[in-house]
Amino acid sequence: MQKTQPRRSAIALMAFGLLSSAVLLQGCDSTPSTIKIGVAQPLTGNLAPQGQDLLNGVKLAVDELNKEGFKLKGKPVTLEIVAVDDRANADTGKEVAKQLVEAGVVAVIGHLNSGVSIAAAPIYAEKHIAQLAISTNPKYTALGFDTTFRLVANDTLQAKAIGSFSVSKFAAAKYAVVDDGTPYGKDLAAGASAQLKLAKKEIVLQQSFDDKTTKFDELAEKLKAAQIEVVVSTLNDFQIIALMESLKKIAYTQIYLLGGDTIKTTLMLKGSGVLKGLFATSPILEAREFTAGAAFLEKYRATFKIEPAYAGHYTYDAMHVLAAAIRRSESASPEKIVQALRKIDGYAPVTGSMKWDEKGELRYGVIGVYSTLGSVWESQVRSDAW
Repeated sequence: MQKTQPRRSAIALMAFGLLSSAVLLQGCDSTPSTIKIGVAQPLTGNLAPQGQDLLNGVKLAVDELNKEGFKLKGKPVTLEIVAVDDRANADTGKEVAKQLVEAGVVAVIGHLNSGVSIAAAPIYAEKHIAQLAISTNPKYTALGFDTTFRLVANDTLQAKAIGSFSVSKFAAAKYAVVDDGTPYGKDLAAGASAQLKLAKKEIVLQQSFDDKTTKFDELAEKLKAAQIEVVVSTLNDFQIIALMESLKKIAYTQIYLLGGDTIKTTLMLKGSGVLKGLFATSPILEAREFTAGAAFLEKYRATFKIEPAYAGHYTYDAMHVLAAAIRRSESASPEKIVQALRKIDGYAPVTGSMKWDEKGELRYGVIGVYSTLGSVWESQVRSDAW
């Protein structure tokens, strides 16, 4: 009998260990009282208005969901935003991505800049954390992670829009293509150049800057010397405003400028009427273009006391779809939330629906072309094909 005692003790310990493991595993998928949502955007610097607008969209949605009484498996749960400033910088983006992982977020709505989204994506993917980004560079979803989701159409379609619109709108012969040196700017400019060449447009001048340059006197002189008629640009809004000032100095403003989505902002409207024509292609449709947009705008203005600067209605929708995925997964497990997002055709209160293909590309993405008309961007045309 004495010999069997150690064996019985060992069996008892094994049984206790198995029971403990089961309890721990069950605890890992238990319903928490708080679920953390990461928001990573540029909240300081030149792109702060856009980044804050994207954060505001999430705040508005989270406030609504919490007031409605968000529940998981019948248990009340509070949604909490963990916001970080990526400073529109890839290295900073990686650092704040690690901070969000350590903070225990179950998903991230970020980032604005393609270069930052691409740099941070592997960090989220390693922990199976969904990343819902408004970045437009095709390389983001080409990384091959099941955690990457894009909230708008990508730059492959935007480059086609630039070429197609140029052919139909401008009879001009001489083009300049200028980019901001970022992955977004350089790749979109390259795609646009290819489309312009296919359309038999002559690119006389091509130049790259960094995304913080605001001195454009030399570029303005080059544009005038080459008698450029149309500038296709992927510079930011504050950069185009600086370029306009340089063009005014030398009285060379009778040109068209067609920019990417980074100029379709409220700040850029200050440049309305300076040039012969100011246009922007964008995968971000105005909130007022949607049936439910007026209600969103009323809530946004009442809450934040400012006009939307960029695309807060897309992050607002993304948060609502993310919440639906959390409910559907019946879990706060990041991996299960990713699986739910992959299958969902989520109701988006403003834009209508968000559904992704196997790469994480938005199935219903479109590109619109806008022109400045006083204090608003006026829609010219939009398409999902171009």
